[in-house]
Amino acid sequence: MRRRSNYLTEKIRESVSSVLPVSLTVFIICFTFVPVSAGLMLSFIIGTLLLIIGMSFFTLGAETAMTPLGKSAGTMMARSKSLWFILLFSFFIGVMTTLSEPDLQVLSASVPHINTAVLIVTVAVGVGLFLVVSMLRIIMGKKLKWLLLVLYTLVFILAFMSDTDYISVAFDAGGVTTGPMTVPFIMALGIGVADVRSDKKAEEDSFGLMALCSIGPVLAVMVLGFFYPGKSVSAAGSAVSAYESTTAISSAYVRALPQYMGEVFLSLAPITVFFLIFQKKALHLEKHAFARMMIGIAYTYTGLVLFLTGVNVGFSPVGTVLGRELASGMKRHLLVPLGMLIGWFIISAEPAVHVLTGQVEEITAGAIPAKKMGLGLSAAVSLASGLAMYRVISGIPILWFLVPGYAIALILSFFVPPIFTAIAFDSGGVASGTMTATFMLPLAVGASEALGGSILSDAFGLVALVAMTPLITIQVMGAVYAAGAAKTQAGKQMQHEKSHAYPDIVELWEDA
Repeated sequence: MRRRSNYLTEKIRESVSSVLPVSLTVFIICFTFVPVSAGLMLSFIIGTLLLIIGMSFFTLGAETAMTPLGKSAGTMMARSKSLWFILLFSFFIGVMTTLSEPDLQVLSASVPHINTAVLIVTVAVGVGLFLVVSMLRIIMGKKLKWLLLVLYTLVFILAFMSDTDYISVAFDAGGVTTGPMTVPFIMALGIGVADVRSDKKAEEDSFGLMALCSIGPVLAVMVLGFFYPGKSVSAAGSAVSAYESTTAISSAYVRALPQYMGEVFLSLAPITVFFLIFQKKALHLEKHAFARMMIGIAYTYTGLVLFLTGVNVGFSPVGTVLGRELASGMKRHLLVPLGMLIGWFIISAEPAVHVLTGQVEEITAGAIPAKKMGLGLSAAVSLASGLAMYRVISGIPILWFLVPGYAIALILSFFVPPIFTAIAFDSGGVASGTMTATFMLPLAVGASEALGGSILSDAFGLVALVAMTPLITIQVMGAVYAAGAAKTQAGKQMQHEKSHAYPDIVELWEDA
C-alpha cells in the first residue's frame, strides 16, 4: 500500500510539471492582455487542480490496468492462429474502445450539423475497420509507408469531392479518436500481437496502429457526408458562465461532476465487461493480480472523471473568452503568437502523450528518450496552433495546409527509418487529444465568433493541424538520429580498419 502511495505521489509530481506551464501561461495572458472576471479565473484554478489530480490517477490506472490488459488480449488473439478470429476481435476492440473515448464525446457534442449518435457510431466503425487493417499489416509484415501513401491519396481524393462542412470535422474526428482511452489499450494490443512474432521487425511493426486507426474516421465521416444530409443550422455562439459568486462556481462543478461520472461510467463499461469475460474465459489471473487490475480500472475511472470535469468546466470557458478577446481590435495580432505559446505547453498536459512517449522509450530501449520526443511534439503542436489561429483570421481553406503537409510527411517516410515513420504517425493522433478538443478548439471557436467567420470551416480543423505537424517534426528527428547513428558507425568502422592496418601503432597508443 505504501509503495502504491509513493507511486501516486510520483504521478502527481509528473502531472504538476506537465500542467503548471500551460496554466501559468494562461494566467500571464489573463493578467496582461485579456482581462477576465475573477469568478472565471477562480474556476480556472479549480479546474487546474482537478486536471492535475485526474491526470495522476489516469496515468496510474493506464499503467496498472489498460496497458497489461491490451498486451494480454493482443497476445491471446495472435496465438489463436485463426485469422477470422483475429479480424473479428480487432473490429470489436476498435469499435468498443472508440465508443469509450471521451475526446470523441466532446467533439461530437460540438458539431452542430451532424447528430451526435450518428457521428460517434460512424467514427467507431471507421476505427474498427482500420484496426483490422492494422492487424493484417502486423501479421503479414507489410511496410507502413506504402499503406499510408495509398490511403492518404484516397483520403484527399475524397476530400476534394466532399462538402466543405464535412472536411474539417472529418480530419478532426481522426485526431480525437486516438485519445486517453484508445491509446494505451490499442498500442498495447499491437505490442501483444507483435510479441508473438519472433523476427527482428516485430517491435517496429507494433507501432503504426494509431496512424492507421486515425485514417478510418476521416474516410468514414467523408463517406457519411455523401449520404447523410445533416442539419442546415448555423452554429450558435457558445455561452460562457459569468460565475458572479463562489456559490455559482461550486454549483457549476457540482452539476458537472455527476454528468461526467455517468459519461465515463458508460465509456469504461464495455472495457470493464470485456476484462471480466476475458478473465473468466482465457486470462485466469490470480486473486491478487485480478484485484490489481480492478483497482487500475477504478483509478482510470476516477482520473477521467476529475480530468474531464476540470477541463470542461474550468478550461474550456477560459479558452472561449481568450479567443473572443484576442480576436477583437488590435489584439488580433497577438492571436497567432499567443496561440503558439499555449500550443507549446498544452501538449504536455495530454494524458495519452505520456502513455505513448513512455512506451516508445521502453520499446526502443532508450534510443528515443521520452523527453526529446516531448520537445519534438511541443514544437509541432506550437506550429499547428499558430497555423490554426492564422486560418481563423484569414479564412484559408483547411486543405491548403493539409495537402502539402501530408505530402511532405509521406515523402519523408521514404528517407527515415521505418520505426520513426510509425511513431510519427502515431504521435499525430495522440497529440490531438483532450486538451486540444476542450481548450484549443474553444479558443479558435471564440476567435471565429468574434471575427464573424464560419465556425465549421474556420475553427474546426484545428485538431487536424495538431495531428499533422508531428508527422513532419518526429520524422525530421528520425532523419537526424539516423544520420548521427550512421556517422558513429562510420567512425567505428574507420577505427576498426586503422587498428588492423596499423596494429603496432594502435597498441602503442593504447599503452600510452
